[in-house]
Amino acid sequence: MYDNPSLMWTKIVEHLVISGEAMGIALLIAIPLGVWLGHLHRGSFLAINLANIGRALPSLAVIAIGLGVFGIGTTNVVFALVILAFPLMLTNAYVGVDGVDPDAIEAARGMGMRPHQIVLKIELPLALPLIFAGIKTAAVYVVATATLGGVVGGGGLGDIIVNQASYFLKGVIAASIAVAVLAFAASFAFGLLQWAVTPRGLRRRGIEMIELDVSTGVAEAATT
Repeated sequence: MYDNPSLMWTKIVEHLVISGEAMGIALLIAIPLGVWLGHLHRGSFLAINLANIGRALPSLAVIAIGLGVFGIGTTNVVFALVILAFPLMLTNAYVGVDGVDPDAIEAARGMGMRPHQIVLKIELPLALPLIFAGIKTAAVYVVATATLGGVVGGGGLGDIIVNQASYFLKGVIAASIAVAVLAFAASFAFGLLQWAVTPRGLRRRGIEMIELDVSTGVAEAATT
């Protein structure tokens, strides 16, 4: 393994900070927007196209675009990761809220709930499992893709992997293993959160029930 643990830990912390900043920014923008569009039952075209664009965009191409705007450094990497994570979160938030049982919404209206109360007390709680599924997928994607930040001097474990001549094979292998462990840890942590917010009835039937294919879910919502 790598014989400079202090540097390795420094790079791991940098990697987590970069990934955390990107996830936080994407979450603050995508989740409220997706919930709002799902509540209005509008924007399926936007969600479909953003999901498709997010899947098709090459990560290096996004970093290259950011290079012309932000230059070399961490800001460019965070920008690219936000662009890549945003569609995953937005689409799952939209599909989750849009797919809430209309009978539950009508019952809430019959009880005199206002629109914002319906969102906070009915739609959002029922959509949380699918929302967290999108966050989990985005987190794994962001942690893994942040490695490419080494190409533009963005810091993190990507610096070690890209600069093989400086860190040698042992450093590259250790950094690659660290990235894999971080991605697995992110998947596990958000998977636990997803399980925690899933109603008990669905837990018995398996968490896989709510991990819908994003493109299929949005396409079905678009036809209703």
